[in-house]
Amino acid sequence: MVRDISIYGEPACGLQSVVKGDCWRFTVLTPSLIRMEYQEEGVFEDRATQTVMNRRFPVPDFSAKQNGEMLSIETGYLRLEYRYGSFASDTLRIKVLIRPETGRNGQWHYGDKINCLEGTARTLDSADGEIPLEPGMISRDGYGLLDDSKTMVIGEDGWIRAREYKGTDLYFFGYGHRYQECIRDFCLLCGRTPLLPRWALGNWWSRYYQYTEEEYKALIMRFKEEEIPFSIAVIDMDWHLVDIPEQYGSGWTGYTWNRELFPQPERFLEWLHGNGLRVTLNVHPADGIRAHEKLYPAMAEAMGTDPETGEAVSFDVTNPRFIEAYFDILHHSLEKDGVDFWWIDWQQGSESGTDGLDPLWILNHYHYLDSLKEGGAGLTFSRYGGLGSHRYPVGFSGDTIISWKSLDFQPFFTASASNAGYGWWSHDIGGHMLGVRDEELTVRWVELGVFSPINRLHSSNNPFSGKEPWNYGVEAAHIMKQYLRLRHELVPYLHTMNLESHKHGIPLVRPLYWLEPENNKAYEYPNEYYFGSELLIAPVTKPSDPQTKLGCVKAWLPSGLWFDIQNGRIYQGGRELKLYRPLEAVPVLAKAGGILVRSKDVSNDTGSPQKLAVDIFPEAHGSFTLWENGEELGQKEQWASTCFAFKWGNNPEFTIEGQGALEVVPSERSWELNFRNIGFAEPEVMINGIKINPETTYDGQRKILCVKISSMSVGETLYIRLKDCQKAVNVDVERESSAILNRAQISYELKREIQQMIEERDELTLASLQCMDLSQALFGALCEILSMRV
Repeated sequence: MVRDISIYGEPACGLQSVVKGDCWRFTVLTPSLIRMEYQEEGVFEDRATQTVMNRRFPVPDFSAKQNGEMLSIETGYLRLEYRYGSFASDTLRIKVLIRPETGRNGQWHYGDKINCLEGTARTLDSADGEIPLEPGMISRDGYGLLDDSKTMVIGEDGWIRAREYKGTDLYFFGYGHRYQECIRDFCLLCGRTPLLPRWALGNWWSRYYQYTEEEYKALIMRFKEEEIPFSIAVIDMDWHLVDIPEQYGSGWTGYTWNRELFPQPERFLEWLHGNGLRVTLNVHPADGIRAHEKLYPAMAEAMGTDPETGEAVSFDVTNPRFIEAYFDILHHSLEKDGVDFWWIDWQQGSESGTDGLDPLWILNHYHYLDSLKEGGAGLTFSRYGGLGSHRYPVGFSGDTIISWKSLDFQPFFTASASNAGYGWWSHDIGGHMLGVRDEELTVRWVELGVFSPINRLHSSNNPFSGKEPWNYGVEAAHIMKQYLRLRHELVPYLHTMNLESHKHGIPLVRPLYWLEPENNKAYEYPNEYYFGSELLIAPVTKPSDPQTKLGCVKAWLPSGLWFDIQNGRIYQGGRELKLYRPLEAVPVLAKAGGILVRSKDVSNDTGSPQKLAVDIFPEAHGSFTLWENGEELGQKEQWASTCFAFKWGNNPEFTIEGQGALEVVPSERSWELNFRNIGFAEPEVMINGIKINPETTYDGQRKILCVKISSMSVGETLYIRLKDCQKAVNVDVERESSAILNRAQISYELKREIQQMIEERDELTLASLQCMDLSQALFGALCEILSMRV
């Protein structure tokens, strides 16, 4: 079993960062982050804790002055004032420079309530819509506080133990509205978010259902025939024995394969691996190891129990001897069968045999560390266990009710979790239980899942609730398939954002206010979020209008130009608007100058693709670096970078250049380069300075110029120059309005009258439409079209 926490950093800080007295100690970790300790005996804690793993930050510039009974510490962002004695509101305060450009300050006194923006919650079990959330680490007041006074500590041997001395141990985050920087340093303090395996970013198939081996294989082959890619097989609790003798209790906990369902587990797991899927098994460990289990004799002996007695081995996470056996005997033996990682489905509360030690936290902690052994997956799947849980991805958000209210809450729930540094939530996409059949709801949920951190389709064991696309009508099935394929197209982009999260503490999903913290509007649209560096998502989470057959989402667009990657519409930002979409579409907007890289090799295999597509959006300079490592080659730390640069102007220029460990990616690649929303332009194309004549097409309806490079070495440089592209070109208003009217459940004569009015439009057209007594949805959809950037 692995217990080494050195991957998270060094728990002891540099001495130059410390200012201390007999009973107090202040540690200046960054210009905006100060640790504050008070302990009557003058004993201070330098070991890692459950929450804090790393205090070894570069020593920042600061000054410390002591004048009689007063201490002041200044950093440029903070001024701490302390009058010697116990920490109290009249002895300790900190002034925060929230906005340096205006000199606006905030002030905190010890004991003040801090109104942090919402963070996340332990679980969505049985939630039917909104639930209360724990606070995050950022606030509009400009500061946050982490109270680490009551956590356990972690010794050099990796075992958890209680603190020997009671005291106050606080971390003050005075970052103003520099939210992204605050969470970056929070993640450095508590341990970086790990890099997920690339294969975790594809689609996950999950269902609480009693599959047989043959049924599961048939399902995977059906997915293959339907060209629906999956990278992870989640096998719920029925993999193990659940119908057990009454004397042993319930079958909720189990570690013994049900060989009636899976006669040869090793063969089954090998078959899944051979078809491009990794595997996780569900475990509910609370009931311990009972005498019916295959591995009971070994566990009993390891715990000093005579196996002949049949006495159960109790689950006890506070006992190091049990924890060692729990991993070395139970889990490692099953991993030899081919299990890649574990779904830790803990639902038994937060109490253990040790005061203040949450069994969920300790399971997450040790399971993640153990997953790293011998080049392992480095992945767990479990519920959120409090601040610092970003170290243990992926999060299982729990068993939600199938309802529109549940869907409507999930975008906000996912985005706000970033305020606690928790970026890798996995929801039950489509919902878990109860509810009614609603094909529109299922499709909208799958659309959200594709633009979520993890896309895991899931359902209960009800025979009618499966999320297989072919269980739905033709239209719904077609859309679900298209989006599931899109998810695997996005894996190159997602893996780059995966690295950004690991290195820089930037979650894949971020609230709008992270980038525009001074704009009040950014706080008013909690369901809208950034998805990586290039995209903005406004998911449709409410039923469509029966007359227009369009879903609607009210959105706020930040300043600048925004391009819908699906329908080609261009919007001027800096405003609120309603976006209307048919069932097959959801607002996915790319910024001007955005560069989106997608795979054209869509299959269960999520490795570095040989065929890539790139979407390039006009009217601004842009750059993007695609990062790929050699994890499938056993070279996780070897990275190749492909640098894309777009220079906008009258004659735009675009370049691709590979750098780094190019041996970890295919030596030759084909490229499909889509210059979006431009007029036709004859491209000048060169590879390593030599002019070539690639295949070029122009889609006049979608306004896309496509340049196809059939083969190019990854070590070569591609240069493209477009002539006379002075402005982005929008899609046709007439064509877009015609599509809206074609769907609308209104009279044919009214459709023709409206369309004619739009074709002959002038500055009075909107006013004329307003007088036609159209429904709010139809008028709104037409307004959206007429207000597009011309």
